[in-house]
Amino acid sequence: MVEKTNLRLVLAGLLLAILMAAMDSTIVATALGSILADLGGVESYVWITSAYAVAVLAGMPIFGKLSDMYGRKRFFVFGLTIFLIGSALCGIAQSVPQLAVFRAIQGIGGGALLPIAFTIVFDVFPPEKRGKMTGLLGAVFGASSVLGPLLGAFITDTISWNWVFYINIPIGLAALILILRFYKETTQPKKQKIDWLGAFSLITAVVSLMFGLQFGGKEFAWSSWQSIALFSTFAVFCTLFLWAETRASEPIISFWMFKNRLFASSQVLALIYGATFVGLTIFIPIFVQAVYGGSATNAGVILIPMLLGSVVGSAFAGFAQSKMTYQRIMTISVIAYAIGMGLMATISPETSRYLLTLYMVTVGFGVGFSFSLLPSASVHKMDYRHRGSANSTNSFFRTLGLALGITIFGSIQTKLLTTEITDKLDGSGQDAANTIENLQTVFQPEQRASIPTDILEVIVNAMSNSISTTFLLSLIPISIAFIAVYYMGNERLEVKKKNEDVAVKTAKKM
Repeated sequence: MVEKTNLRLVLAGLLLAILMAAMDSTIVATALGSILADLGGVESYVWITSAYAVAVLAGMPIFGKLSDMYGRKRFFVFGLTIFLIGSALCGIAQSVPQLAVFRAIQGIGGGALLPIAFTIVFDVFPPEKRGKMTGLLGAVFGASSVLGPLLGAFITDTISWNWVFYINIPIGLAALILILRFYKETTQPKKQKIDWLGAFSLITAVVSLMFGLQFGGKEFAWSSWQSIALFSTFAVFCTLFLWAETRASEPIISFWMFKNRLFASSQVLALIYGATFVGLTIFIPIFVQAVYGGSATNAGVILIPMLLGSVVGSAFAGFAQSKMTYQRIMTISVIAYAIGMGLMATISPETSRYLLTLYMVTVGFGVGFSFSLLPSASVHKMDYRHRGSANSTNSFFRTLGLALGITIFGSIQTKLLTTEITDKLDGSGQDAANTIENLQTVFQPEQRASIPTDILEVIVNAMSNSISTTFLLSLIPISIAFIAVYYMGNERLEVKKKNEDVAVKTAKKM
C-alpha cells in the first residue's frame, strides 16, 4: 500500500496524531483552573472534559467501521481536520458552554484518529515489523497520559490556557501533510449499506451512560430522577443497539468477532486495564501533594517514573510479539501489574519517595504491555475490511474502562476519605463537615501550615489510607485479568522466516 521509502514518514504522521489526540484530555485537565478563572462558569466545568470524552467514545466504533467500508485515509484525514478546527475554536472560546461545544467537535475528530492510526500500521507494515511499530505507537499512547499534565501546566504557567489548544495546530498540520503526501491507499472502497439504526442507538446509549457517570453523585444524587432517566435511557438504547447489530448486514460492531477467544479476551483486558490505570494517574499526584506536602511538585513530574516504566513495557511487548505468544506476553504483564499495584496498596506517610518511585516503575512496566499488544491481538488474522472495526472496538473498551474507573474508584476513595475523617474528628469535638469542605487547603503550602497539627495528621492519614485501600481494591479486577489471559489461547504474531522468503523467490525464478 505504501512505498518502503515513505513508511517512516507515514509512521511519523501517525505518531504525531496519536500524541496530539491521546494527550488532549490530560493536558486540558491541568489548565482547568486557569480556564475557569478567565471564563467563569465554575458550576458547569465538568462539561469541558465530559463533552470531549463522550464524543470520542461514541465515535470510535462508528469511524472504525466506516474506515473498513470506505478506506482509512479519508476518515483519518477527516478526523485530523475536525480535531484541528475544534482546537482552534477552543482557543477562542468566550464561555464555558461555548468551550464545551468546541470540545465536543474536537472529540468527534479524536474518535476517528486513535483507532484508525493503529489500523493503518497493520495495513502498511509487513508482519515482521508490526510488533515493533505497535510497540512504538503504544509507547507514545502511554506516554501521552503522563506528558499531558506536565505540558499543560508548563504552557498555562508560561503563556496562557489558550495555547493548550493552539499547540495542537502545528502538530496536527504536520501529521496531516505527512499522511496526505505519503500515505497511498490502494484498496478500492466497496459500496455497502450503513447501519444507521446501530449508529444512532450506540451514540444515544453511550451519551446517556457517560453523562450518568459524569454527573451522578456530583451534580445530582445517584437515586435522583436525572440519574434514573439517564441509566434507563442507556439500558433501552443499549438493548436496541444489540438487537440492531444482529440484523444489520454491515453492523457497527460485529458480534461474531467475540466468538474468537483472542479477540474477546483482549477486549476484557482493555476494559480492566483502562479502569485500573486511570486511578494511578489521578491518585498518585494527590497522594504526593496531600500526604508528602509541597505544591511545587507538578503532576507530570510526579508520574515520570510510571511513564518510563510504561514506555519500556510497551516497547518490550512490541518486540516480543514475533517471538512469544500473546498469552505468554500478557501473563508477564498481568503479573508485573499485579505486583506493582500490590506495592502501591502499601503506601503510607512513612513510604519513602525512593520506594514510591520503584513502585511506579513496576506498575507502569506492567500496564505498558497493553498499549501495544492488545491492539495487535484484536486485529490478529483479521482481513482488511474488519481491522478498523476490531481496533476501534478495542479502543472503545479501553476508553469505556477509563470512564468507569474514574467514577467507581473515585467514588470509593472519596467515601473512604470522608468516612475516616468524620470518624476521627466527630469524637474529638472538631468540625468534621467543615474540615471535609475545606480539604483543598492541604494542597496549598501557605494554608496547610495554618492547619492545627492534630487535624492535619487526621487528614494526611485519611488521605493515605483511602488511596492505598483504593489501590488494594483495584487488585480485584486485575485478578479477573488473569482469567482473561488464560483464555487468549496460543496465538502469536505470524512472521515469515527468511528461508521461506528465499524459497518463494527461488520458486518464482524457476
